[in-house]
Amino acid sequence: MKICVDRNICRRHGQCAIAAPDLFSFKANGEMVYVEHPDEKYRNDAEDAADACPEQAITIDD
Repeated sequence: MKICVDRNICRRHGQCAIAAPDLFSFKANGEMVYVEHPDEKYRNDAEDAADACPEQAITIDD
């Protein structure tokens, strides 16, 4: 599984970090960081984060 974030669309609302804190977080400067290739056990969390993103900036590829 691969998580892709379109940083041109992302507005740093933070909903991804709320939905999947093991996969998404924000640095003190506001930069979003995420696990690009998480273990399969995090698939539901990744999908929840993608669904929660108001900008739909997150996609999940197999």
